[in-house]
Amino acid sequence: MTAPPLTRASLLVRLRDPNDGDAWKEFVRLYASVIYGFARKRGLQDADAADLMQEVLRSVASAVGRLNYDPGKGTFRGWLYSITRNKVYNFLDARRRHPRGTGDSNAHQRLEEHPGREGDHADWDREYERKAFAWAADRVRNEFQPNTWQAFWLTAVDGQNAKDVGQRLGLSPGAVYVAKSRVLARLREEISQLSAE
Repeated sequence: MTAPPLTRASLLVRLRDPNDGDAWKEFVRLYASVIYGFARKRGLQDADAADLMQEVLRSVASAVGRLNYDPGKGTFRGWLYSITRNKVYNFLDARRRHPRGTGDSNAHQRLEEHPGREGDHADWDREYERKAFAWAADRVRNEFQPNTWQAFWLTAVDGQNAKDVGQRLGLSPGAVYVAKSRVLARLREEISQLSAE
């Protein structure tokens, strides 16, 4: 079995060491797609979201040495969310003040209608949860027999009923429920390690 993921506090300590390339790889692996996905949901185009993601990563790199992490004052994820949100809105505000020509007569209207800020934190949490699920699923999938994993995936992710899945896989509905339960329990365990802040 692979080593447990770094907690955010231990990752922060390691990020302060400029020679610890593995810590930065881990950080990018865990958070780059969350940052990118959040930017896309706020209305940024692919290239702009990728550029913004790089800006956020640079900001973290320059700030992490000065950061005195105190879980009592907030979570690491909340700190990263604040940086990302501010970068997104700075980008959108600059875009509104100096729109680029697109050839599209509705460009100005779309810039004025960017998604509201009130749903930001929920979007950020969804992106993080989606990434955490994908990360955990990738780590635990090989711990299960293919039929067990398929029973879980078809019922929990694809939303199919246990009877149909059981017929398809040659399992009883009860065995499908047991498979789903076992995989979910293992995923929760893996995600709780990741989420430890």
